[in-house]
Amino acid sequence: MKVVVSRSGGIAGLRVTWDVQVDEQPDAASWMRLLEELPWDEAEDIAPMPDRYVYRIRCAPHEVVLAEPQVHGAWKDLIDRVRAASER
Repeated sequence: MKVVVSRSGGIAGLRVTWDVQVDEQPDAASWMRLLEELPWDEAEDIAPMPDRYVYRIRCAPHEVVLAEPQVHGAWKDLIDRVRAASER
C-alpha cells in the first residue's frame, strides 16, 4: 500500500511530494492502524488561504485535501511519518 502526501502553496507556491510504501516499513502494522483510524470521510472542504499550505493525501481508495489549519492530530502524525520515511 502506498501513501502519497503533496504539499502546495505557501509564499513561494511550490509543490513538494513525499511517498512511502507501507508494506516495506518495519512498523507496517502501526502504519495500517493509523491509516484505518483516520477520518477520511469527515474532512471538510475549506477554501485555501493566501500564503498557507494545502495538503493532498492519497492512499487508495482514499483521497483528502486539507487546508493547513486542518492538519492536526492523526493527520499531522501521518504527514510527519510519511515525510520522515520518504526522506530516509
